[in-house]
Amino acid sequence: MAAALLFWPQISLADSNTPQVQGTTQNLVYEVYAGGVHAVQSKVRIQIGPDGHYDMNLHAYTRGFLAKILPWDGLFETHGQTLADGRHLPASHKSTRIWKDETDMAEYLFKPDGSLEKLTIHDYGKKPYERDLEEELTTGTIDVLTAVLAVLEDYNESGKCAGRSEVFDGKRRFEQVFTDKGTVELEPSAYNIYGGPAAKCTVEVIPVSGRWHKKPRGWLYIQEQGRKLGMMPTLWIAQIDKDGPAVPVKIHIKTIYGSMFMHLAEYDNGQNILVADRRMREADK
Repeated sequence: MAAALLFWPQISLADSNTPQVQGTTQNLVYEVYAGGVHAVQSKVRIQIGPDGHYDMNLHAYTRGFLAKILPWDGLFETHGQTLADGRHLPASHKSTRIWKDETDMAEYLFKPDGSLEKLTIHDYGKKPYERDLEEELTTGTIDVLTAVLAVLEDYNESGKCAGRSEVFDGKRRFEQVFTDKGTVELEPSAYNIYGGPAAKCTVEVIPVSGRWHKKPRGWLYIQEQGRKLGMMPTLWIAQIDKDGPAVPVKIHIKTIYGSMFMHLAEYDNGQNILVADRRMREADK
């Protein structure tokens, strides 16, 4: 891993004619409400270095009554480099899922050209092992956080929430598609700090290959419910820090059990801190 990380500066993107920008760090707190119940809290950090290096961290967990019956934690982190031509090359990615007291983790190590080199699995109660990599599943793919960052950074140039990436999640390959639906004006609320123009888009996962269940599960299950109800999962993004990438400011997902909203409840870029009135500080970990 060290060798791969040391190689990044050598393939650096910025040529002598590329203007250098200051690094930015954006810390975000999201509150997720399902059927009016504050069910999940999520914390995200997006760091962009002046040389194009990026670090993304996401920590999501159930809270309140839901945490007592479904005690789940998810931690995800990605490190990589954005090239001058706009391509994003991940260097490493780690996903950790905690259910009650059981922890499962997957570590991805990428080659300097962005291709996946090694996937190490840490299953609860078992010895770590390297999973065999099939070219059909991995060639030309990136991790899910890098795929999201590509859309967020592109917004600064295009003003749109649009993009398409091939993602490998350790077992399956899929397309992650963001389809732009235009620009809207959002109003701040007691739940959400953001007010202003935002790009609206739908988010769709399209299975390509790998170990998919015959019946949709997880995100696909939720996504297909929304499709039947006439609304695909919808995301709004906006640029808050003039030097940083756009960030998600709102998500709306419709299911047969009701609607789920994710609101940007707190924003901190080291210079400005914005906190929504209904921010649940007691839910912090």
